[in-house]
Amino acid sequence: MRWSIDLGSIAGTAIRVHVTFLLFLAFIGILAYRANGPQAAWDTLAFIVLIFVCVVAHEFGHVLMARRFGAKTRDVTLFPIGGVANMERVPEKPSQEILVSLAGPFVNLVIALGIMIWLGNSLTEEDFNNIGNSQASLALRIAAANLILMTFNLLPAFPMDGGRVLRALLALKWSRSRATKIAASIGQIFAFGLGFLGLFGNPFLLIIAAFIFIAAGAEADAAALHDSARDLTVGEAMMTEFSAVHPADTISASIERLIRSSNEIFPVMDETGRAFGIVTRLDILAALTENADTTPVSAIMHPVETILTEDENLETVLTHFEKSNVPALVVANNAERMIGLITRTAIAHAILVHTARPGWHSHHGGVTIDSLPGFRKISLKT
Repeated sequence: MRWSIDLGSIAGTAIRVHVTFLLFLAFIGILAYRANGPQAAWDTLAFIVLIFVCVVAHEFGHVLMARRFGAKTRDVTLFPIGGVANMERVPEKPSQEILVSLAGPFVNLVIALGIMIWLGNSLTEEDFNNIGNSQASLALRIAAANLILMTFNLLPAFPMDGGRVLRALLALKWSRSRATKIAASIGQIFAFGLGFLGLFGNPFLLIIAAFIFIAAGAEADAAALHDSARDLTVGEAMMTEFSAVHPADTISASIERLIRSSNEIFPVMDETGRAFGIVTRLDILAALTENADTTPVSAIMHPVETILTEDENLETVLTHFEKSNVPALVVANNAERMIGLITRTAIAHAILVHTARPGWHSHHGGVTIDSLPGFRKISLKT
């Protein structure tokens, strides 16, 4: 993620901190210093850092549980409002999603109980009131904060943990898409209420409310996109006219192709029509700035790891894109000759056309590829 700093990795999952989190720490530290001096500033910063250590533990509760169901997590990023685990996918079985969602709050409960057992004390109302008091026990403040985090995350406000549990329960009766839309609507209603409370002196609640509202809407849109894609095939959305480059072409030789074409993405393929990878306009321009004129295109391309067929459901392609950051996916025939490219933009365009014209279906007759260096323009009929 842009503007994030790597802190290392745990069990194959990278931990990153967004620069806004560092700015948030500096802001809080300055406020505490001006109000109560350096000791209070250091205590406040220590408390916040420890809370975010607990947030990382919370996210790894999700990560490790999701891993049991085959879902990997590329990274966990810390923001001022909390942590975000970037999972390749959320388990679709309602029972699995419930377990993954509850794993995070369960970690907060374990931390709080562990501190109370270690101290031999239970939490009182005064401990919760003293969370912002630097003179109170730091350990008890951490325990109280973890119970608050657990409770807050369990509220049925999608996409928070409680909202995901609600979505999974709704999915037992309705489709996942409809369940997501209902849970997202409830989450946005909750966000309005939280934002209203924030108007009475707590701007941080306004930030959280905005995050919940936007994230819930994005999840609902993604569910609607999957629904629409389910009615289309790869062949109906793939691009069949594009410019190609040869694996042995140098960056210098590719400049002409880049200038003469409006394409943003170029397949890397040989004379037989076999695709080896994808290279973007930005990839070529970046290589030029490094004075790599003689570097072969194959050295900077995104290798082809997944090959699609034109009869596959378009929804499976969305899942591929959600799992990786590749700019495009290759579509090939039974002879492994490339017949098309699929991009996120191409999917969006096909869905828009299909929505506007429900009876529309694409009828392509073949693929036209601008000439490779040294080869004439060719057309591969399918």
